[in-house]
Amino acid sequence: MKLGRLYRLMIETGIRHDPRGRKEVARLLQEEKNRLKTLKGPDQEFFDRDRLMNPYADTRLLHGNPELEVRRALVGVDIETPEILLAYVLNRDLGRKIDVLISHHPGGRALARLYDVMKVQTDLLAQMGITVSVAEQLMDKRIGEVERRLMPINHSRAVDAARTLGLPLLCVHTPADNCVTRYLQALFDKKKPRQLKDGLRLLQDIPEYQSAWRQQVPPRIVSGGENSQCGKIYVDMTGGTEGSKDVYDKIASGGVSTLVGMHISEEHLENAKKANLNVVVAGHISSDVLGLNLLLDEVEKEGRLETIPISGFERVRRTKQAT
Repeated sequence: MKLGRLYRLMIETGIRHDPRGRKEVARLLQEEKNRLKTLKGPDQEFFDRDRLMNPYADTRLLHGNPELEVRRALVGVDIETPEILLAYVLNRDLGRKIDVLISHHPGGRALARLYDVMKVQTDLLAQMGITVSVAEQLMDKRIGEVERRLMPINHSRAVDAARTLGLPLLCVHTPADNCVTRYLQALFDKKKPRQLKDGLRLLQDIPEYQSAWRQQVPPRIVSGGENSQCGKIYVDMTGGTEGSKDVYDKIASGGVSTLVGMHISEEHLENAKKANLNVVVAGHISSDVLGLNLLLDEVEKEGRLETIPISGFERVRRTKQAT
């Protein structure tokens, strides 16, 4: 398939699995179209046109011709200059024609605006019954913190390396996170584990988490005990990065008993404990790998794509590739 189509397929998959629903995503895209009409001068000139069809600021085709035919991809959780150099060597010396590099974590302008996708968390908090104004105020503060933290970063290092070596580079973050969030939430909703140890057993049946166990970084209970009752489980794995540290008492008051996330900072964990929430850390890289695999499964329903795993990624297929 062509590179531009691959990019769009990933966005479409992210939208299908978006916890906000298609209608809300369509409304947000229409808002961007309406906003563009009001812009003039430099604001219009520098407007990112991808925003008209892509609601995920952390997912971009960072370098490459959209008309390029893509058959083989080097895929990793992180694609930085070392991985880009490896792809160059594979092409030059070993005859492994790498058509595109696909990174889960964002770079370039996708990293610069990572904070933008955190608005997803505001909508999810509102869906849990938290007052919209409260959710917005809590998240606006945190979004501002993340935006300022990203401002001084040298965003373009990997993109510049890919451009210099003539290698297309694509990053796909929130669409993959949407996939793993939907998958695990559906699993817990269907199986209804009674105790936290039962929830861990469900994760043990998933190949990506089995791999994490073998590498000594398994899912862990970090608040609560093995025999603690799960109650209502909320999977918190999308929305860019960690949300507000002050939201946990609001989540508990919304009826949630157990949070399942990729990772959690010490400050966030202490506040979750104060709110008497159980917390299961499923694992950052393993959850990212699961999300990428689910995303690529959807992509490969349309066209065949050979993947060379790198940088923490391991390809696990749950569907057959298109021929």
